[in-house]
Amino acid sequence: MNANISHIIFKHKESIIDQWLEEIPKFRTEDSLQNITDAMYENTNREFVDKLLSTVKNQTNDHADLVPFTERLIQLGWPLNYITRGLQEFRKITVATLSKSETDYNDSIELLQEIENWIDEIVNLLVNEYSGSWENTVFLQKMALKELSAPLIPVVDKISVMPLIGTIDTERAKHIMENLLTGVIEHRAEVVLIDITGVPVVDTMVAHHIIQASEAVRLVGAKCILVGIRPEIAQTIVNLGINLNKFPTKSTLKKGIETALEMTKRQIVEMEG
Repeated sequence: MNANISHIIFKHKESIIDQWLEEIPKFRTEDSLQNITDAMYENTNREFVDKLLSTVKNQTNDHADLVPFTERLIQLGWPLNYITRGLQEFRKITVATLSKSETDYNDSIELLQEIENWIDEIVNLLVNEYSGSWENTVFLQKMALKELSAPLIPVVDKISVMPLIGTIDTERAKHIMENLLTGVIEHRAEVVLIDITGVPVVDTMVAHHIIQASEAVRLVGAKCILVGIRPEIAQTIVNLGINLNKFPTKSTLKKGIETALEMTKRQIVEMEG
């Protein structure tokens, strides 16, 4: 930034800060900002505006010193929308303050352009940092999703079990389907037991994914048994009118394995003595 303009901004620093701190609370409508204390809210805003003004002296347009502070804002859950609206308000206050106080400055257009460029650089930096954080979060979520994607476990010859744990959404159902079909072929399974004991909620969407999985297993030459039907899940399935008649259902994994053995022409025999 031009040294003369930098000097002008710092000359009115206190006035700009006071006006901004007075105006910024009107943007405090985000739910994530309602849970922090007023003291932390005020201190963070003051630190932000101090960091912002410290970039005025930077002649290289490299505002890397703002990065650690931005990372802390992200970790604290401050939304990008609040920050960008705050910056626009800061721009407006700065322009208004300097326009009134520096009427004798010989190039007001240059002054306004410098302020516009300065704030735009800060906005771009913040957006890039937030975008990078979101991309990293999405990547970690995808990795966690893959870890949660259930494997197909062979228990005895021709019989495999896929235990499902946690909430099932469309993305996860896709991974489950891939693992299921790959496992059926790899283990040469004739019967697959899908265990939903660890699935907290079975709604229409979850049931639809399970039915799709069952159909896919049938198409590759195997049969499917749904196990882990708790009473509350059975009641939900009935209330929703979900049709699970296309494949057997059992309340427990033990009963499911017994049925699978019968389907593969085997049975459990107790030995005497």
